[in-house]
Amino acid sequence: MVAITKILNENPNKLISLNFFSERLNAAKSTLSEDIVIVRETFEKMQLGKVETVSGAAGGIKYIPDINTEDKKKFSNELCEVLKDKNRVVPGNFIYMTDLMYNPKIISRAGIILAAFFSDCPIDYVVTVETKGIPLAFEVAKNLGVELVIARRDNKVTEGPTVTINYVSGSSGRIQNMSLAKRSIKKGSTCIFIDDFMKAGGTALGIIDLLKEFDSKLLGIGVLVDNINVDKKLIHKYYSIVEFSGMDNNGDALLEPSKLFK
Repeated sequence: MVAITKILNENPNKLISLNFFSERLNAAKSTLSEDIVIVRETFEKMQLGKVETVSGAAGGIKYIPDINTEDKKKFSNELCEVLKDKNRVVPGNFIYMTDLMYNPKIISRAGIILAAFFSDCPIDYVVTVETKGIPLAFEVAKNLGVELVIARRDNKVTEGPTVTINYVSGSSGRIQNMSLAKRSIKKGSTCIFIDDFMKAGGTALGIIDLLKEFDSKLLGIGVLVDNINVDKKLIHKYYSIVEFSGMDNNGDALLEPSKLFK
């Protein structure tokens, strides 16, 4: 059971056949089936996700990671408290988040939470932009069992032929561009966009337009922190973990857990 649990944990959202376990563990399928039932019940009891069985000749089992609702609330609240530290406020009333985005403990939990929102979607790729959001997007991709694709701000010779689009930043109104290698996404794919911070949503709109060049669709958006103190959001349907509503008169950051966890 320990080996089955380890294999499932290391291969989230990947269908693994009973033959694989039988050959690897030198065990009969009947014995494995009994062990899998215990593993499934343990995951469910501890609210760590679920183990699904897919029947048929090409079937098997797969583990879908998740975190129970109370732990999601707790994580969101703890993240708010960390971000409220006055020492994180930098000139321009920006909040310093770089250290958090490269903290494995924080990003791994955030990745599971965001991935759970999309666990029932037929996703081919997780897409992000060449910024601090890459570690978070990687964790989401890992938990969904799909590839991570990174749109770049500048063309790279090593990327080969690329598709480049211009888009308007929702917060500054400036024209920016992003590029994606032609080999990175297959035509007709379905994707989600993951980022560290959302302001007005201009980058997300740019991703939608970029994916259209590949005849591909954006099924959803997930961010760590959402700036809700924006008059005109360009994107209205997305998931976030923390909501930022600006600074108060004392220079303190106003942060709350996402409404999804209240």
